[in-house]
Amino acid sequence: MPVNWRNHIVSTPEILRGKPRIKGTRIPVSLILGYFAAGRTTDEIIVEFPDLKTTQIHACLDYARDSAEFEEVA
Repeated sequence: MPVNWRNHIVSTPEILRGKPRIKGTRIPVSLILGYFAAGRTTDEIIVEFPDLKTTQIHACLDYARDSAEFEEVA
């Protein structure tokens, strides 16, 4: 089931130089996506970051999907 990533992902210039991160943490979305790219499962990611919730991790995937679908109109 898709997650509304906007409820879980934020970007503020003063934290991680504006890189998208999981709200309430300093964990960048790119780090979680890297774990998935390396073949890790959601459960394995939670072992590494026990404070994260499954919905936050899934929000990273939905964020990536929406970012990949972004089209710039010239």
